[in-house]
Amino acid sequence: MAATLILIELDSGKVKRASLNAITLAQQLGGDYALLLLGTDLEEVTASLTGYGASAVIAAEDAALAEPTADRYAAVIVEALKKASANTLLASSSTFSKDILPRTAALFDAPMLTDVLGIEGPAFRRPINAGSDLALVQLEGDRRVLTARATAFSAPSAVAEKSPIEKLDVTALSLPNDTEFISREERKSDRPDLGEARVVVAGGRPLKDTETFERLVGGLADVLGGAIGATRAAVDSGMVPNDYQIGQTGKIIAPELYIGLGISGAIQHLAGIKDSRVIVAINKDADAPIFQMATYGLVGDLHELVPQLIESLREV
Repeated sequence: MAATLILIELDSGKVKRASLNAITLAQQLGGDYALLLLGTDLEEVTASLTGYGASAVIAAEDAALAEPTADRYAAVIVEALKKASANTLLASSSTFSKDILPRTAALFDAPMLTDVLGIEGPAFRRPINAGSDLALVQLEGDRRVLTARATAFSAPSAVAEKSPIEKLDVTALSLPNDTEFISREERKSDRPDLGEARVVVAGGRPLKDTETFERLVGGLADVLGGAIGATRAAVDSGMVPNDYQIGQTGKIIAPELYIGLGISGAIQHLAGIKDSRVIVAINKDADAPIFQMATYGLVGDLHELVPQLIESLREV
């Protein structure tokens, strides 16, 4: 039995590191917790998760779960909740959990709360109003479905004792078949993943076009070994694809170093970077809101300053 069941997100058969941060929230909630994985060929990845103090690592493995269609995953997750006698389902906030957990919550007949930042007594702290305010929310009933904002929780520490591995039998014929997986488009890149990178360089509207964006934002990111990101304005203008978008309607990140080029600091974007350890802003507008949050700020024309910065870093 486990008080909490944690859904672990996989990407191409590998654990998304941010999903492990939900374990830290489970530890703060108290009681036993189990980890759940769904997919195919899970033996190796399941074994890699046995050192995080879980009462069990549960693997639901079947060809029908090769792709995360919400109807099938939700049905299997509810079965796993019943098997583990868990009253709390927990995952990290991501597009994966946003797609699957609302349906799961409905099947589980439980209230759902997203983007949990912390616990205060019986209530949970979460952002509202594009991250400009915080709310305390208390859920009624014994059951609940939660997503944790990964940037608010540290990665869990490994323990010596290994968790047992359990198999969850999946009967493919009994699963819903209302959703059909068609195809997947993946953007191949030698740069780190935006959500997990230690260094992120982001650009805004003043970059003007794709070529300039790649030369300045991409060039600076490459010399620092970092990932690239963008504001919604840069995405909407077609400079970069939408999976580079950072902010309330994009990705929430917390790198060790964030550098914003030509980003004024709209509240929706700042909500996505506020947990960064060091924030550097380069903008010709000295009154840009991002300077109020920045650790270091440089007022000037990014088209002149960034090439100089890239050249200086290459010489180091």
